Amino acid sequence: MPARCRLPRWEFVSSAIETAAPGTGGGGRYLTARGRRIVAALAVTQTIGYGVLYYAFSVFLIPMQRDLDASGTQVAAALTLAVLTTALCAPLAGRWLDAHGGRALMATGSVLGTLAVLAWSHVTTLPQLYGVFLAIGIASAMVLYEPAFAVIVTWFDERGRAGALLALTIVAGFASSIFLPLTGLLVQAYGWRQALLILAIGYGSLAIPLHALVVRRPAHHATVKARTPAGARADLVKGAVRARPFWLLAAAFTAHGGAAATISVLLITYLIHLGHQPVFAATIAGLLGVLSVTGRLVTTGLRRRWSAAPVAATIFALQGVGTLLLPFVGATTAGAVCCVLLFGIGFGVGTITLPHLLAERYGTVAYASLSGRIAMFSVADKALAPLGAVTLAHSVGYGWVMGAVTAACAAAAFALVAYHRLSFRQPSNQEVSS
Repeated sequence: MPARCRLPRWEFVSSAIETAAPGTGGGGRYLTARGRRIVAALAVTQTIGYGVLYYAFSVFLIPMQRDLDASGTQVAAALTLAVLTTALCAPLAGRWLDAHGGRALMATGSVLGTLAVLAWSHVTTLPQLYGVFLAIGIASAMVLYEPAFAVIVTWFDERGRAGALLALTIVAGFASSIFLPLTGLLVQAYGWRQALLILAIGYGSLAIPLHALVVRRPAHHATVKARTPAGARADLVKGAVRARPFWLLAAAFTAHGGAAATISVLLITYLIHLGHQPVFAATIAGLLGVLSVTGRLVTTGLRRRWSAAPVAATIFALQGVGTLLLPFVGATTAGAVCCVLLFGIGFGVGTITLPHLLAERYGTVAYASLSGRIAMFSVADKALAPLGAVTLAHSVGYGWVMGAVTAACAAAAFALVAYHRLSFRQPSNQEVSS
């Protein structure tokens, strides 16, 4: 962090606690053999976890409507319930991760997720479906990106952390590409209930042993925990959430997460509304997955020369330009492609930028607790924003939805610029003397 960066008292405490532990600085934690094994294991569990616990749901939507004699809205509400449950559980999971590490939490969550998917295959009523997805939401808070990032942050220093997060998110980014067609084939061959049994067995057979046997807390982090005074972690969190930088981060990534979720849900529908053929619309929307990988690679490269916050802010602003132009030029093939390219380049940037910024400013002692608090807002927004966007589209039109997404991207960009200026401003003479 530059020498002129102004750090509040609790951030100096965090740095001092971590520095007191041996082996935490420099390149000592850069891609160690154990760290590489953990990244590889988490890449597998995140890919299959997102594939089974999240993406596969869309394939089961129609057959579940038929068998449960329910509307699409009633069935889709189950996934919304799961995402909101994940958001509510995120702070609790974060506190556990900071205190105890990820092994027990993620292994237990894998067992819960496996049992929930097995139960899903036997549901016959909507209340049963909602109960199952309540359990899936709890399991997701224990096993998906937030706890995985917390594990990685404790294993790597700043130099290794960027590469580890990039590797994890690139591999896990293929979850939808793998599990949507795979689930479709299973449903076609065996029916949706048998398909869920197969997915549950596959998930449990990989995620449970990998989380239980491979995930470990690094030795230096145990030393940090032992040397952290009682209540010091809570003081770090309280101090952070009382200051403006934390809430600027929360605002930025909540707004951006809602914008990305809205586009992922409505892009195909809107492109068809603009006059494009369904196949073309689906193909163009499919670029978002590829572009998310490109955006993460570009962002990681740019961070070697510039700070992460302004880099992400610039990319978020470009996304806003893409959605602003889409209603005006999206009816043409070239216009639609260009707008999707602009938005897609930032589709996965928030995922790798927030962990970097949190660890950079606050250290790793209370990383998961702070990340969990932000996730409570950002994950909830990802669940609710598409519902609000659909309502807005039906009432006043898709153009207003694109305007709202543009505003969200702009708000995220401005919040990150404000965060960067606040974090790296030159302290006044009075502040220096104090």
